[in-house]
Amino acid sequence: MPHAAADGFAMPPEWSPQTAVWMSWPVDDPRHWGGAKRELIHDRFAALAAAISHFQTVRINANPGSADAIRERCLKAKAAPENLEIYEHPHNDVWCRDHGPIFLRNPQTGAKAISDWGFNAWGGKFPPWDADDAIPRRIAETLGLPIYKGGMILEGGAIEINGLGQLLTTEAVLLNPNRNPQLDRGTIENKLRETLGIREVLWLEKGIEGDDTDGHIDDLARFCADEWIVACTEEDRGSPNHPVLAANLSRLRNFHTPSGRPFEIVEMPMPAACEVPGWRLPLLPASYVNFLIINHAVLVPTFRQHQNDDRACGILRELFPGREVIGIDALDLVEEGGTLHCLTQQEPA
Repeated sequence: MPHAAADGFAMPPEWSPQTAVWMSWPVDDPRHWGGAKRELIHDRFAALAAAISHFQTVRINANPGSADAIRERCLKAKAAPENLEIYEHPHNDVWCRDHGPIFLRNPQTGAKAISDWGFNAWGGKFPPWDADDAIPRRIAETLGLPIYKGGMILEGGAIEINGLGQLLTTEAVLLNPNRNPQLDRGTIENKLRETLGIREVLWLEKGIEGDDTDGHIDDLARFCADEWIVACTEEDRGSPNHPVLAANLSRLRNFHTPSGRPFEIVEMPMPAACEVPGWRLPLLPASYVNFLIINHAVLVPTFRQHQNDDRACGILRELFPGREVIGIDALDLVEEGGTLHCLTQQEPA
């Protein structure tokens, strides 16, 4: 099989210029958000789509027959109509970061391609996932882009890259036997190199409480520039997240750039614990580093905690001085285990 990296392709960092951001619209499944918040959740998705559309195109995967209603709701949320595109791409769930394509770009030619990895709903937790697994192929067909097979199970939220050929991930996800039990660490690293064009994998251990994914990196630590990482910390020593995030922070401080310099680490305190009595997740995986970088802006999940939300947005304004930092209410979204970054997948220019 041809390898993307050998053909000159690589995954660009998220802060690179983008053509669009992809989303997968909520499906009518009573299991999602307990079936009780359908209208509210649709409004939350419309607000997110509208926010993206003010800066660039938003492309929405829609189940058959739903496009008109989605368009109407997004326009009601003040989406820019010229930046709103809806495609009839059947899917099972909303987490486009994980089931969507990971886009590649050839920096020499400007050509784009799609890497198509297997998807099994985070280790088989939430069937069915057959339509989700087909989304990269459907998008490739729609856009007329070539496909490179990744050759293993991989979700987009499990990886974070910079522009120096380095990739951050967690052992709790990529080495989990519920993903690729037949593959060892070295084989997994080789597949990432061959398809994403990276040179080095930096491993953290595990993720925060309530994370259905087993510990995605996009709730823990994010590159915000080639040599800068913003990392979650937990100030409450009584929280189960405190020792986990402290251990991850220790590892991050021992990582180096290809030139041998330690990374600049910026600490991002977690929000106060978000809990919904009687819900399936006693402690919700709310994290401020689940932000989305788009052209000229950063969209930040907020959790109706005025002081904490303002502090998080302030930290990101310092890290992204050339971009508008916009808070997006994500408290209802996180009940299903993710927020802004989990719901979206950027397409490079």
